[in-house]
Amino acid sequence: MSDLLLTGVTYLAADGTEQRGDVALREGLVTEVGRVEDTEGLTTLDADGLVALPGFVDLHTHLREPGREDAETVATGSRAAAAGGYTAVLAMANTTPVTDTAEAAEHVLDLGRACGLVDVVPVGAVTKGLEGHELAELGLMHRSRARVRVFSDDGRCVADGRVMRRALEYVRAFDGVVSQHSQDPTLAGPQACCHEGELSGRLGLPGWPPVAEASVIARDAMLAEHTGSRVHVAHVSTAEGLDVVRWAKARRIRMTAEVTPHHLTLGTELLAGYDPVYKVNPPLRPTEDQQALRDGLLDGTIDAVATDHAPHARHDKEHAFVDAAFGMLGLETAFAVVHDLLVAGGGMTLADLAGVMSTAPARIAGLAGHGRPVAPGEPANLVLVDPTASVTVDRALSHSLSRNTPWHGRTLTGAVHTTLLRGDVTAREGEPAAC
Repeated sequence: MSDLLLTGVTYLAADGTEQRGDVALREGLVTEVGRVEDTEGLTTLDADGLVALPGFVDLHTHLREPGREDAETVATGSRAAAAGGYTAVLAMANTTPVTDTAEAAEHVLDLGRACGLVDVVPVGAVTKGLEGHELAELGLMHRSRARVRVFSDDGRCVADGRVMRRALEYVRAFDGVVSQHSQDPTLAGPQACCHEGELSGRLGLPGWPPVAEASVIARDAMLAEHTGSRVHVAHVSTAEGLDVVRWAKARRIRMTAEVTPHHLTLGTELLAGYDPVYKVNPPLRPTEDQQALRDGLLDGTIDAVATDHAPHARHDKEHAFVDAAFGMLGLETAFAVVHDLLVAGGGMTLADLAGVMSTAPARIAGLAGHGRPVAPGEPANLVLVDPTASVTVDRALSHSLSRNTPWHGRTLTGAVHTTLLRGDVTAREGEPAAC
């Protein structure tokens, strides 16, 4: 661990305002901000023109290990995360074998610690084998070294209301949260891959109607109210689903929600070319849904931006559209996409961005050491960003093992410059440190 002096940096202070000065980091903590008097033993990092924010936290990352190391590993995903400004990522449970036991959760935790570039936080499965019938070892996973607090069958919906109720009742004892993939399988089956409408009919693609999302969110909101427990809506994608979240929050139901960068910015019209890079679940939606999601993020109905980083090997993605795997890369581009759209594009400040990409996700996941302001005594889990830099996405330069990014060739405003985990530089100017 090296002790650093960030000079000339703009930083997000404890009161939420942007200040400019120097920031001293010693032994993994922020020790002084503003005018630093004691600089002995500090290595200087010139941060003029950069903004220090709390390191990003991703509530929704697929790292594929164990089981699909041809698409991603915890190490390569950690490198991509560090390059993208993340200091913590929640690793989804749909691995092989599924993360549905304490031992499996501890294995993912240990893989993350062995790399050491980001805090890899295991998400536990809600049901055994993601099969939707029998609860997984929720209590044992929470009591394990992994201290699991977030549970999800992501990729599949917990469709059985009785099972969902039991999960919510169980995790309430330790203030856990169930993150739901809201897709009623009777309304949108496993082949559904295009927003249901004129385009899906014209392309001959199985439709995914908004009611398949909204109906599950509504049921889960009522179950959360009934149990007094916490439910989190993964990758909300429709105006109808958002309306239900807004209604639930008005009733003070313990519901939170996330949105992905791709659902904020990419539209269903991109499917007209049958390019499988744009196949994602839930599918890309029309312009009116994108605008509703942006408005929901800005007004606080949506709590967080999460990447749903879903790497796939070429042999799984390069198929006819209906046969290709669902998912897109997201860790390395999330900041630039959101900054370009909502900060450079207007409507959001960098403090607001830090709220939805760091503070709120850390709060939802119960990560006390992340999402904290740049203030004395706080952990030095930070990201330095350059809000004026232009970035052209090149999939060949990705640190992920996979290349299924929808942003290839796009130029965006805003770049991650340096990422620090407990004071250690884990990435700088797009290059992550070695594991």
